[in-house]
Amino acid sequence: MSRKLYVGNLPYQTGETELQELFGRAGTVETVKVMRDMATGRARGFAFVEMSTDEEAQKAITELNDYQLGGRGLTVNEARPKPAYAGGFGGGDSHRRRSEPRW
Repeated sequence: MSRKLYVGNLPYQTGETELQELFGRAGTVETVKVMRDMATGRARGFAFVEMSTDEEAQKAITELNDYQLGGRGLTVNEARPKPAYAGGFGGGDSHRRRSEPRW
């Protein structure tokens, strides 16, 4: 099991300190990262929390999944790895070119 947890359905005003304290009940919290909109800086409603051991991560999932915070039931589960793709605009097939003009 991974020690990195996904925390979803967060109230937008929730900050790193509040999550640090909440997850600290389940064990030692190594990092907390509330994801924010790059343009506005406003929280996007989800975060990643890394616990120090797998056992503490499992305890946090068990205790805090559906936990009510600010009137919302949190979603807490194991974080999935980021998909391995190039990203950016225009898709991933930029190396393929059309061989004839299109008109």
